[in-house]
Amino acid sequence: MALNGIQIFKMTPKTNCKECGSPTCMAFSMKVAQGAAEISACPHMSEEALATLAEATAPPMKTIKVGTGDKEYTLGGETVLYRHDKTFVSRTRYAISLCSCMDDATVDAKLEAMKKVDYERIGEQMYVEMVYVNYHEGDAQDKYLDIVKKAAATGRVLVLGCADEAVAKAALDICKDSKPILNGANAANAEAMSKLATDAGVVLGVSGADLNELYDTVAKLEGLGNKNLVLDTTGADVKATFANTVQVRRAAIKNEDRTFGYPSIVNLSKIAKDDKYMQEALASLFTMKYGSIVVLDEMSYGAALPLYGLRQNLFTDPQKPMTVEPGIYPINGGDENSLCLTTVDFALTYFVVSGELERSGVPCNLLISDAAGMSVLTAWAAGKLSSGTIAKFVQENVEDKVKCRKLVIPGKVAVLKGDLEAKLPGWEIIVAPDEAVQLVKFMKEFK
Repeated sequence: MALNGIQIFKMTPKTNCKECGSPTCMAFSMKVAQGAAEISACPHMSEEALATLAEATAPPMKTIKVGTGDKEYTLGGETVLYRHDKTFVSRTRYAISLCSCMDDATVDAKLEAMKKVDYERIGEQMYVEMVYVNYHEGDAQDKYLDIVKKAAATGRVLVLGCADEAVAKAALDICKDSKPILNGANAANAEAMSKLATDAGVVLGVSGADLNELYDTVAKLEGLGNKNLVLDTTGADVKATFANTVQVRRAAIKNEDRTFGYPSIVNLSKIAKDDKYMQEALASLFTMKYGSIVVLDEMSYGAALPLYGLRQNLFTDPQKPMTVEPGIYPINGGDENSLCLTTVDFALTYFVVSGELERSGVPCNLLISDAAGMSVLTAWAAGKLSSGTIAKFVQENVEDKVKCRKLVIPGKVAVLKGDLEAKLPGWEIIVAPDEAVQLVKFMKEFK
């Protein structure tokens, strides 16, 4: 049985394994070839064969890890160009940019503003994961190191934008234990920077004047044995940066050129400097095409809401809908005496319904039950939203927590009203309008 041209097992005519005589090895080999099983599960594979196969079957883009503990992030590992082909693997991470050319007040203000972006959406905490600290050539080393210390104190993963070997070494002495990225290798200093990053055990960022120079520099670093890399695809302007980032990804995924098979850094603070609206627009573009780390001058709460929503939608399995955790969600200060409404756990439905309820200004409790991530009518047709499931959820999770005995159900499943009244004695069942947009008027009139 061969995989990627490498012989895995030699089979007898009866397809029994020569090593153990098991007739199941052919089936096992097929599973390995399809990616459904790990070759390491076979006890007869040598370490040399395992290493060869691991390299041959690895994703065309290398998986790189940065940070430590609960701030460890995975970059790369992608296998497709388009999300709908299969799924994207490692979500884009966002960084704010600091520079040794900034005064202390500006640095402090940026770090303080960054902390304000911290909220939960569909079970995921949204915040700025990284800080990019750029060394401006000619600036005092001590000033740069002071900024590195301030950035490190935030607990975020650092990206050190520094091509000066001495300054980079001093910065790594401060923060190398947190596993930052040293983004400082280029054609002129590749060997020295590679040694510095390897000795410190950190990821090395590589840049080039153009794609040809970037390619040659990466090939040189790989020849030195360093494959713990990210590629800075930032160009002279937006057009060049977009072309670089897309071509690098296509070369890795479509052409299977592993020299370009690394995650990418896109520094918007360079190509759209001092234009926060352009940076916000470009951040959404490079989240889709194909920035592994996107660097901005700043991240405001208002900018984060749509950007992080886009990222969450993009980096989820298209075959598995996003769902909201079942439970009681108070809206507009709802308490135990407030009106109860129910809908399904499909995230889109939740956000549409909860948004309209918030607009009404009426205190209420939104009850979310498990409907397997389906919309209202789909869940009803599949038996995931029925009088039985709603009644069971209310009895087990709601009745002992609220005093109100009025329950509003979605208008499109009004047929459940009679059964619910029978299964929930003491509850008044009310049918809502068919469309969420009508909830504002409904709630105000009901009040």
